[in-house]
Amino acid sequence: MPSLEHNETPQPPRPTEVRRIPTPRKKLTLVLFALSVLIILFFVSAPPAQLLGKADVVGYAVCHRIPARSFSLGDRPFPLCARCTGTFLGVLLGLTAMLLLRRKRVSRLPPPLVLGVLVLFIGFWGFDGLNSYMTFFPDAPHLYEPRNWLRMTTGLLNGLALIILTWPIFNFTLWRNPAREPAIRTIWELLALLPVVALLVLAVHSEWYPLLYALALLSGAGVVVILVIIHSMIGAVILGREGYAQNWLQALPVLALGGALTTLQVTVMVFLRFYLTMKFGLPF
Repeated sequence: MPSLEHNETPQPPRPTEVRRIPTPRKKLTLVLFALSVLIILFFVSAPPAQLLGKADVVGYAVCHRIPARSFSLGDRPFPLCARCTGTFLGVLLGLTAMLLLRRKRVSRLPPPLVLGVLVLFIGFWGFDGLNSYMTFFPDAPHLYEPRNWLRMTTGLLNGLALIILTWPIFNFTLWRNPAREPAIRTIWELLALLPVVALLVLAVHSEWYPLLYALALLSGAGVVVILVIIHSMIGAVILGREGYAQNWLQALPVLALGGALTTLQVTVMVFLRFYLTMKFGLPF
């Protein structure tokens, strides 16, 4: 029987190593965080003061906003065209569904069957967009006459696919300990969202002004949400905070930088579009 050496005592487990940001990174984080807050506050306080006006600014930066291809609030077009309205409402719908399902920090893509259906959603959106685009040319062939309700429907499906594919990557980039589970687990969870898609399309056709006003604002908010998510991933790399945050307070500098980059992008695109429109006389 082997002898026991009494001078060897069990060692306590080593504490988990905590990642620390080097001092220069901390200074950069503070500077960029302060700058981010100032940029966001400037955009929020800048004209136009009305919420729908700000949604128009966001829409002007990312969408053609052709009146004939947009829904209307009375005699005023939506901030986004029908297809973009659907896309960014789909982003909010998918994000809301994942949060209700407690998939707040999921970091894995859906299973292959769900991925295949999401690819089909994107394909429907692209095909309908191409068919619609061909109608700009009088002699160009197209398979069917485009309709705004169809533009919105394919946009909603595309928005669902966009957020379901982006959300796990965002969580993997932001959190130190993201949940190792998929954003959507089964095909039935995905298909359960389709009746909501139909209800949103019917809601737009209801022509009830308060509901249309809310959907118009939400579509603009969807643009901001997806841009902040994407730019926050970029911000995490800039600040050296990939996989750093354990709570929302630690994630705040990254999110603030994402918000500032979003504000900067929208502002630059608005001025660029206005310049090109004035210089070349673009019709929209």
